[in-house]
Amino acid sequence: MTGPGVSRDRTYRVVIVAFRLVFRALGLRFDVRNAAQLPAAGPAVVACNHIGFLDFTFVGLAASQRRRLVRFMAKQSTFDNQISGPLMRAMRHIPVDRSNGAAAYRRAAGQLQRGEIVGIFPEATISRAWTLKPFKLGAATLAVREQVPLIPVVTWGGHRVLTVGGRWSLRRGKAVAVFVGEPIVPEPQADVAAVDGELRRRMQQLLELAQGSYPDRPRSDADRWWLPMHLGGSAPAPAEAAELDTAALRGGDLVRR
Repeated sequence: MTGPGVSRDRTYRVVIVAFRLVFRALGLRFDVRNAAQLPAAGPAVVACNHIGFLDFTFVGLAASQRRRLVRFMAKQSTFDNQISGPLMRAMRHIPVDRSNGAAAYRRAAGQLQRGEIVGIFPEATISRAWTLKPFKLGAATLAVREQVPLIPVVTWGGHRVLTVGGRWSLRRGKAVAVFVGEPIVPEPQADVAAVDGELRRRMQQLLELAQGSYPDRPRSDADRWWLPMHLGGSAPAPAEAAELDTAALRGGDLVRR
């Protein structure tokens, strides 16, 4: 089989293999639960929490168990980058220009109409508090208007590898959880805000389950940064995290942990 579509998917599959090699080199211990909730065929919207730069790879790992590729919505700057841009376009991910959200919606809807899975981070940006931030309505809107399942997913532990604040680590053997929840199947005239509320409720439950069953513990007080405040960690409270988001626009230095 030949053609441009196959060529693009070939790039995607090469990227998947590359990340699997990275995961193996890092000795990551994955706990992927209920991947069968992802459809083996047909369209769906996958909504995931956002705690680190590798979250999309972990969602993709779960989807690969169903032999599916996820087309993620990502900020325009990722596509403008000389290195990541060509790869993002080849993998048919969806650019999001905040000044023209309608264009991103049309691209995402088009992917769904072609039977694809579209991946969205409803929080839009990474949560520094490691708790769920306020959601944008994009995931619920797509699911309701396009009449496709909305599938909640959470990841936990991957932020210990690479996340905001210049935090990264090559220490081997970290645990990474990827939990897939039961799909929400919206009615044709469903209230988008109500669907979004149900999505958040289910993702909160999944996040608490992932955090509660996570096998690793901080090595020291200094290593408590990756736990949220309510679990005894030193992560900032949500309000402080929002202030840090604003300050981060001025840049920062890499810190190895």
